Amino acid sequence: MQSSLFPYLLEYASKGRNHDPDFRYEIITETLEDIRDHIEKQPFKEAARLLLSTQNYIQRSGLKIYESLDAKVGDVCYIDFGQAYLNEAGYQHFGLVLASMNGKVFVVPMTSNQESYRLAYDRIENPKGKTHLMRFGQDYGLNRPTALFLNDCKFISPSRIIEIKGNLDPESLLFKRIQRRVALCLFKVR
Repeated sequence: MQSSLFPYLLEYASKGRNHDPDFRYEIITETLEDIRDHIEKQPFKEAARLLLSTQNYIQRSGLKIYESLDAKVGDVCYIDFGQAYLNEAGYQHFGLVLASMNGKVFVVPMTSNQESYRLAYDRIENPKGKTHLMRFGQDYGLNRPTALFLNDCKFISPSRIIEIKGNLDPESLLFKRIQRRVALCLFKVR
């Protein structure tokens, strides 16, 4: 449900107008009330993930590249992807760094959800599996078998990286297969 202040927030954000302090206070107060209402309706685990992500954003969003972790191509990282809309990878997940460019890293999110792993396409073990999911395994600093969300890869700020857990050699056969699968998933390239 949209806040009654939504049109004013939109105008405020898009035009950058300086409104009087009372109006600014009203916008902040109502937005915080909406956020509180939303969080209170969430299951505890979901509320905790949202609050943790918000705290990460507050603490890390202003970090310069040199202040964040020096993630390299092939690194398996614990990442805060932030708030997510339906069917997006969000909050805290592992991810694999596929590329680095102009101060950002291109990552593919991972999940250790057993059902996602089971449904993931595998040429030998599950040839009728979901092609937007790829089995990654359990190595490279991971505690459980994981699957890659190939349809959720994106460029992110390195400040979203909380910890580097391991590394997959970018020259390895697995890394090359992941690159091909991402290209196939996103661009139908063979």
